[in-house]
Amino acid sequence: MEEFYMNLALKEAWKYQFLTYPNPAVGCVILDKNGKILSIKAHEKQGQPHAELNAIKEALRLLKPEFSFPKEPNALHEFILKNHQNLLQNATAFVTLEPCAHQGKTPPCAKLFSTLKFKKVFVSVKDENKIASGGAELLKQNGVLVEMGILEKEGRELLKPFLKWQKGTFKLFKLALSLNGSALGKFVSNETSRTYAHQIRSMIDLLVVGGETLRKDRPILDSRLCGGKAPNLCILSRQNLESFDKTIPAFKVENRQIFTQIPQNAKFLMYEGGAEFLKSLKEQMDMFLIFHNAKFNKEENVKLDLELKPLFRGDFKEDSYGIYELL
Repeated sequence: MEEFYMNLALKEAWKYQFLTYPNPAVGCVILDKNGKILSIKAHEKQGQPHAELNAIKEALRLLKPEFSFPKEPNALHEFILKNHQNLLQNATAFVTLEPCAHQGKTPPCAKLFSTLKFKKVFVSVKDENKIASGGAELLKQNGVLVEMGILEKEGRELLKPFLKWQKGTFKLFKLALSLNGSALGKFVSNETSRTYAHQIRSMIDLLVVGGETLRKDRPILDSRLCGGKAPNLCILSRQNLESFDKTIPAFKVENRQIFTQIPQNAKFLMYEGGAEFLKSLKEQMDMFLIFHNAKFNKEENVKLDLELKPLFRGDFKEDSYGIYELL
């Protein structure tokens, strides 16, 4: 049964994968003392509440609808410590990563569980970060039962991007396809899918495209659908940058830096392009984000020798999408 609830936490966290950069994607499920699900929440963005704080807030909102919660994480943490009324005493939590024990930009989550008198916390993956670790020990010292290693393999898969960009560079290739596998057409995926892609663009250090994509599609490659910051651009091309047509919208984005080589300080890169671009880069990629719409079109299908392992699948209205890694 523990695996069932941890799986819910993992699935919720995957929905926000890449959007939490530079933080890890984390999910949390809370059950009341009778085993009823009160909340399923995730960390959604850096600087916003951690998964545990989000889940506790949602659980308390269900139990006390009259509560008016502050949005800022530190203020929310303090509000809950002062007003929890022991409503979550003997509750159980399932967290994909060991709750943090330190005060960073957001408060320590382990303190919340112990102060609110949770009975037990199940954890998928132990936090190896020296600064953030120690949450399980703190919980045990305060009388909270802790069990580690629930769906640990799946928990470690969720953490792969975080561990990569912490120690070096994480490379994600984004591709949108029709149902018959074509990448051609003005808008292959729907607006909800494109908004998610724009959210990722607003978080990354660098968007990498081929010169052919720029010349042929004349894109703007910004984050307008989510109102986010347009990414800096790296153009991989045999053509000299000076010889590109500067009326292409991508060149007109304000405050955008454009590179022809990937700068060393870029930790999170997203590559966008078609089949030929992917063919030349596939072995270098850490993960692939592939959108599928629900339409067949008359365009040529993508032909690639590529075997992928699905890590997560989801839906954006009529579109489906998957996050994959190489087999």
